[in-house]
Amino acid sequence: QVQLVESGGGLVQSGGSLRLSCTASGSIFAINVMGWYRQAPGNEREFVAAITSDGSPNYADSVKGRFTISRDNVNNTVYLQMNSLKPEDTAVYYCKLTMGVLPDSWGQGTQVTVSS
Repeated sequence: QVQLVESGGGLVQSGGSLRLSCTASGSIFAINVMGWYRQAPGNEREFVAAITSDGSPNYADSVKGRFTISRDNVNNTVYLQMNSLKPEDTAVYYCKLTMGVLPDSWGQGTQVTVSS
């Protein structure tokens, strides 16, 4: 099957930066969408950003202008560069892979904590 492994989470002060990485392994279709979701305690999991295999990005309004999503198709890796971090960005960030009609694949999540 498909496995997604995330890294890059940690502690950062308000206004700081962090870069998340997620690498997919297994049977990966060339055409796919990789993205990031986040979930804070007591909240629903929410969309953060996604990027298609041809490099077209989409962002949630809450992160637009602060976060940048990118990908390395050779290594099936997606990145999320997070700048100007705010305490409300604190959450567990999950990587997601979508391939056609197949079920979505999810990573285990990486904790991002932004201190005020």
